[in-house]
Amino acid sequence: MPHHHATASSAGLPPARHFADLVPITNGQRALTLALPFGCAAGYFGFAALGWWVPAVLLLMALSFLTYGSTSHDLVHANLGLRKPVNDFFLSVIELLALRSGHAYRLAHLHHHARYPAPDDIEGAAAGMSLLGALREGITYNFKLYFWALRQERGDKRWVRVEGLACLFIIVLAVGLALAGHPVLLIYAGLMTLGSWVLPLMTSYLPHRPREQNVLLQTRLFWGRMASLIAAEHLYHLEHHLYPAIPHHRWPELAKRLDPYFAQQGVEPTKLGF
Repeated sequence: MPHHHATASSAGLPPARHFADLVPITNGQRALTLALPFGCAAGYFGFAALGWWVPAVLLLMALSFLTYGSTSHDLVHANLGLRKPVNDFFLSVIELLALRSGHAYRLAHLHHHARYPAPDDIEGAAAGMSLLGALREGITYNFKLYFWALRQERGDKRWVRVEGLACLFIIVLAVGLALAGHPVLLIYAGLMTLGSWVLPLMTSYLPHRPREQNVLLQTRLFWGRMASLIAAEHLYHLEHHLYPAIPHHRWPELAKRLDPYFAQQGVEPTKLGF
C-alpha cells in the first residue's frame, strides 16, 4: 500500500500556522493536566485502603485514559510548553503510573504520525486487523511496542531501558507485597495491565481506515455531542493527525474551525449518538 499519511498540506487544508493561536495553553491547564494522573493514582490507593473498590477501580479507568490518551499524549508531542528535560521526566513518570514506557510510546506514536498507514507503523497495525485481531493484539501490544522501541536507532533508548526496568521492579514489588498479605499494588498492576489491552482497539482499530486512498478518509471524523462528553472531548482523531502540535485542550475549537473545510472536501463524519 502506498504511504499517504495525513498532513494538512497534502489534504488541501490551511497550513499549521493558520491555527497558531490554538497552540498555547494556560498555566492552570498545564498544572491540571500534569496533576490529574497523580491524583487518580493516589485516589486509588486511598479508596483501596478504605475498602471502597468501586471508586478505586473507576479512578484507575480514568488513569488509563488520562495517561495514554491525554496527558502522556500531549507530552509525547511536547504540547504542554515544557522544557525538554521536564517534559521527558513527566512523560516517563506518568506512563510508569500505567506500567508503560513513556519514551517507547513516544517513539511509536511519532512514527505512527510519520508513517501511517505504512506496514511498518507498529502503533497503527491493529487498524488493518479484524475486530478479534485487534482485541488479540492488545494482549501483547505493550511488549511488542517496548521491544520495537529498543530496536530503533533513533530516540533516547536509555530512557526506554530504565523505564522497562522500573516497570519490572514495580511488578516484582507488587508480587512480593501480595505474598506478604498486601495485594493492593498487585491489583493496581493487574488492572492497569488490563486497561492497556484495549489500546489497539480504541486508538487504532476504531478511528482508522487504512485502506482508503484519500488522506482525509484514512482517519475517521467523529461527530456526536454525547459521545464527545463521554470521551471528555477526545474524539478528534482526524483533526489531531492533521495538526498534531495543538494540545488536546484546544481540539474542540480546532474541530469547529475545520468543519467547513471538511464539508467542502466531502468528508462524511462517523456519527456517534447526537
